[in-house]
Amino acid sequence: MKRTRSGRIFDFHCHIFPDKIAVKASSATGSYYGVPMCHDGTVSTLLAASAAAGVTDCLVCSAATRPEQVRSINDYIAAEAGAHPAFIGFGSLHPYMEGLADEVDRMIRIGVRGVKLHADFQHFRLDDPRAYALDEAVEGRLPLLLHMGDRNTENTTPEQLADIVRRFPRLDVVGAHFGGYSVWERAARVLPDTGVRVDTSSSLGFLTPERGTELVRAFGAERCFFGTDYPMWDHTEELARFDQLGLDESERNAVLWENAAAFFGLGPKD
Repeated sequence: MKRTRSGRIFDFHCHIFPDKIAVKASSATGSYYGVPMCHDGTVSTLLAASAAAGVTDCLVCSAATRPEQVRSINDYIAAEAGAHPAFIGFGSLHPYMEGLADEVDRMIRIGVRGVKLHADFQHFRLDDPRAYALDEAVEGRLPLLLHMGDRNTENTTPEQLADIVRRFPRLDVVGAHFGGYSVWERAARVLPDTGVRVDTSSSLGFLTPERGTELVRAFGAERCFFGTDYPMWDHTEELARFDQLGLDESERNAVLWENAAAFFGLGPKD
């Protein structure tokens, strides 16, 4: 179904990398998932691809695969978000790093707005007690965007996320990929009653429009964000998939803009 869109659109899930490593980093991600990447992971390509699709605002992030990468990644994300008004930056932490609490303080000082974790790439389980220490350090201070799910691992299960939000009731957490990449049915059984927010990234291309619509409504359109998982997917193609969902205009507006605007205190859609 072809739909007319107007006003602002927020992409809640974009990975960016410095130009000198972007192609290598993006290719490694594509190889891990067995999915060809649509783009190269550079900021310039993100700006061009999002603008071509009518996406006006982006959450940009990167996850530190090793503790020693955390500080430089946070500096990079803060610099890019500062240079581009359309960007909101989510930095990284690692549960095995030293000085965790101090780095949370520093992230806030330099303008990082949240934390992206990808436990599969960072080699920890969400239910590791050291990960709980990280949750405690950011609870009430910075929101978490968590990679969730994968039928091939047990690092990021819907059950672990449900336990986290019970343990840390002031933790603001978004479960990427409808709360469970490749385990969407499991996530839909476990997570909606917890009140967690989710994004649509790396999901719509694997689901029928009917099932995608059901997932949005299972969680509640007011708790869903549109996301592309750039550079894995293209903005124009992901919006075309989103347009196939059987959502009404109120639901569409919520997912595409209003929820993110409320989350970050942004302006009106138009």
